[in-house]
Amino acid sequence: MSAAAWRVVGRAYPGPVVLATWALVTVPAPLVFFEGTHRWEEHMEVCTALWWTVGAAPVLAAVVAARWTRRTGGRRTAPGAAAAVGAATLVSVVFVAATTALYRWVVPLGGTARWRSVLLGSIALAICGAAVGRLLARRPVQGGRRSTRRGFVTGGIAAVAGALLAQTTVQLGAEGSTVRHGPVEYGAVGPYAPSAGEPGKLTLPAAGPYAIFAVGFAPRDPDCQVTGPDRAVVPARSLTVAPGDYGSDAASLAWVASFDAPLPGTYSLSCRAPDPEASYAVGEVPQIRGAVGALVHWPLGAIWLLGAVPGLLIVAEAVSRRAGRAPGRRG
Repeated sequence: MSAAAWRVVGRAYPGPVVLATWALVTVPAPLVFFEGTHRWEEHMEVCTALWWTVGAAPVLAAVVAARWTRRTGGRRTAPGAAAAVGAATLVSVVFVAATTALYRWVVPLGGTARWRSVLLGSIALAICGAAVGRLLARRPVQGGRRSTRRGFVTGGIAAVAGALLAQTTVQLGAEGSTVRHGPVEYGAVGPYAPSAGEPGKLTLPAAGPYAIFAVGFAPRDPDCQVTGPDRAVVPARSLTVAPGDYGSDAASLAWVASFDAPLPGTYSLSCRAPDPEASYAVGEVPQIRGAVGALVHWPLGAIWLLGAVPGLLIVAEAVSRRAGRAPGRRG
């Protein structure tokens, strides 16, 4: 392939704006939409999230095919049509494959998915979308300039929105990827704690990790302290992102902290929070599948940065375009 052809391919390939839009539509959007339209004890299944991805594939293919056609011209030639549809379909399949990999290993939601049906359905819809996008591309583009100022604004908005959505996405993904969470029966503190024992007294049957749960609407950033039988303080580590929607109809629970008991025995729990009526309970650590189980422990700044990456790529592209222009020309 000639250098000119490679340049056309590069210009037709989806840029950071399309990448940011795809990431928004296929990851945070389905999780947030499901959370807002279903009861708290219901969890999204992976097949539902993947159908959002399949639905976005023809739109992506249409955009790629239209960009390809405008860059190359020759809208009515059969080879041009085949090249545009083929390139758009291939790009769409790559995007779909990346998203399905995310839902398989990073945020493995519950339920089962027909991965082959997702791939075949995406290919079929991408071909249709590419054909439509090629027909909508009326004329070729001979160069043209895009405003770098608009790129900075778009990138800034996308970076801020991605950072704000990242924490919610990790939380909802962790909730949906929880394999199981054991009973909360080892003790509690607070007026609404689900425990029949003495408030603040923990009876731990074995050494190992335990979870501290916020009961109901209790603040999710308490200052909790666990004291052992020898009056030694056991450090309690707060979670950066607190997965919730655990518990039962009596009370929802959110995993807010964890600690490691060195020995079985009787411990004491005390938690300070802005709400004097806040209650906290101790139970088994929830088992969360996939990489999202580690993301809930990441520093908040790292999670924000991860969510801001698509927007930062848009800004980087705008910087690159401005740097590549001749001196004295303004965008």
